[in-house]
Amino acid sequence: MRKLLGLFLITMVCVGTILYFTSTPENAVVQPKNEMEKELLDTAEKTFRFFEDYTDLETGLTMDRVDFEQDETKAEHTSPTNIAMYMLGMVSGVELGFIPKNEAEKKLEKTLRTLNEMDTWNGLYYNWYYTKDGKQKKDWGQFISSVDNGWLTAGLIVTGQYFEDLKGLTDPLVEQMDYSTLYDPSVGHLHGGYDKEQESLTSHHYGMLYTEPRVASYLAIGKGDVPEEHWWKLYRTFPPEFDWQSQTPSGEMKEYNGVSVFQGVYEYENIKFVPSWGGSMFEALMPSLVMKENELGVDALGLNNLQHVKGQIRYAEVNELEAWGFSPAAIRNNYGEFGAPVLGTEGYEDKATVTPHASFLALEHAPEEVYDNLKKLQDMGAYGEDYGYYDTVNLGTGEIAHTYLSLDQGMILASITNYLKKGVIRDYFHQDSIGKKPEHLLEVEDFGIRE
Repeated sequence: MRKLLGLFLITMVCVGTILYFTSTPENAVVQPKNEMEKELLDTAEKTFRFFEDYTDLETGLTMDRVDFEQDETKAEHTSPTNIAMYMLGMVSGVELGFIPKNEAEKKLEKTLRTLNEMDTWNGLYYNWYYTKDGKQKKDWGQFISSVDNGWLTAGLIVTGQYFEDLKGLTDPLVEQMDYSTLYDPSVGHLHGGYDKEQESLTSHHYGMLYTEPRVASYLAIGKGDVPEEHWWKLYRTFPPEFDWQSQTPSGEMKEYNGVSVFQGVYEYENIKFVPSWGGSMFEALMPSLVMKENELGVDALGLNNLQHVKGQIRYAEVNELEAWGFSPAAIRNNYGEFGAPVLGTEGYEDKATVTPHASFLALEHAPEEVYDNLKKLQDMGAYGEDYGYYDTVNLGTGEIAHTYLSLDQGMILASITNYLKKGVIRDYFHQDSIGKKPEHLLEVEDFGIRE
């Protein structure tokens, strides 16, 4: 009897092992080569656990925020960007060996079927929905955000390429998301969004290239919803005569595809760069989670990403701050916009507040500096045993926001995956024709910032 039981257990273990590896990519399991990679993998697993524990089992929608200041407090609503981060999180989970591919696919199928039933406007999604049933959360208004929809589209594209059996669900959702309805041909920019209650597009536009909405711009061009000239209509810097900006740019006019572009440049501590709006890390580097800026934009966006990492590190040194990594993030019972103001056109204040996700976004550009910075944040108490890094640390007061945002958790997890798996998420995004078609826009430009 014992022999039979032993044989049964051995057989079950073998079958389980075979099933796992036949449902997971051959290259999925990561073998860390050093202590840093081991710690990154440990952090990734804890971060992945957040998505496992705070995603509704029926709808497949992830909670926006969970606070642990005293008791656990859940924000049981979600956004298009949060949904995209869950999708990238599931891809990451498979790639890093935390979940079998077929199991991740089943989870995402629930998310996609929920998306198919949710309220939309011209195929585009509103800012907030309840996680329990996917119904629209209307008490915060009914707004269609260009940038948030851009991230959802990107997440759908990666999901459809990675889980081929889901393309029948992802492709129709992507196709129906009509960015032409948000485009203003009179200036060549996307509106910030559409206000359903006011029945009007916003008066403001996303007019700068080097901010996180460039994902929406890129894929809207890839879909054919907006013309290619939109890319060249975006400001690199505002013209010198706009004297309200944080510094007067140098630069010259260049022509791309018949469009005249002011190739403006800022400079800080001998670092030349094209600015973001607020000088924050996620404006600068979040798009490179999916876009091959680093690989293709070697004289433009990719190089500029590196310059912003250098700039944030140098800014902390000049201002004698103990750590770096300035980006919008959670504070206790609230949310704040933080940046290295010298790197922005307008510039958010740093308020001596750093967020771990900013370090992880910089991982592919400065791994040693990131590792050292994360060690400092750990020493300050910013690392939670269950779900990894808390959202912010105030360097002046030592106050920690014991909060997890699904947005920031998603950026951390995807950044680690791209670092350990050589840009795998970007590969899947560019495998789709929407990601591939506009690649020349990344390749052709020269920002004039090479040292």
